[in-house]
Amino acid sequence: MNLQEASALVVPVIVAVTFHEAAHGFVAYRLGDDTAWQAGRVTFNPLKHIDLFGTIILPALLLLSSSGRFMFGYAKPVPVNFRRLNHPRQDMVWVAAAGPATNVLLAMASSLLLYGVGLMPASSAEWVTTNLWNSVQFNALICVFNMLPLPPLDGGRVAVGLLPDALALPLARLERYGMLILLLFLFVLPYIGAQTGYNLNILAWLIGAPTEALIRFVLAITGQAE
Repeated sequence: MNLQEASALVVPVIVAVTFHEAAHGFVAYRLGDDTAWQAGRVTFNPLKHIDLFGTIILPALLLLSSSGRFMFGYAKPVPVNFRRLNHPRQDMVWVAAAGPATNVLLAMASSLLLYGVGLMPASSAEWVTTNLWNSVQFNALICVFNMLPLPPLDGGRVAVGLLPDALALPLARLERYGMLILLLFLFVLPYIGAQTGYNLNILAWLIGAPTEALIRFVLAITGQAE
């Protein structure tokens, strides 16, 4: 993978996670919590959101080790004090949903921008086209992944805010173990499956089909579907 190919992967991811995190902070600010605002996180400056290991080193290592077939990473979570929101439980849903919703809007915007590629010089049109197609796919993937109903993912917070207490409270208690559970599904189970000859990549089953469906929806709504 050369530098141009790598940049066409990295640029869309950085834009996607930057807008995703900024959206969380902006909606929280509008609903009464200025924690992210005071921390300077309600911004489109990617340097404010990039985590050195999670956004750069880990994705790069995974890309290189998989010959460009697999990438996973994360940005610095935007600080939100849910107790300071005007209506904590209800507003938590809006704050959590803001990130994935922004990714859907970015996917649509990227798809629409493809119409303008033909007006660009041929020397840069191919790179821009690759970036925009990758942006559609990455934003759909980030949206679907983050909407998995597991705290601290956005879908987990949405579920906690919408479910009755009998279900919401046990789910909320899972948050302290959320990252360990994700690592188990992302790395440990696929590795065990590869060693035993079984397909244990459960996340691929949960994310793959919804991501493809979302991409088809975006392309259809923007007139790009054949």
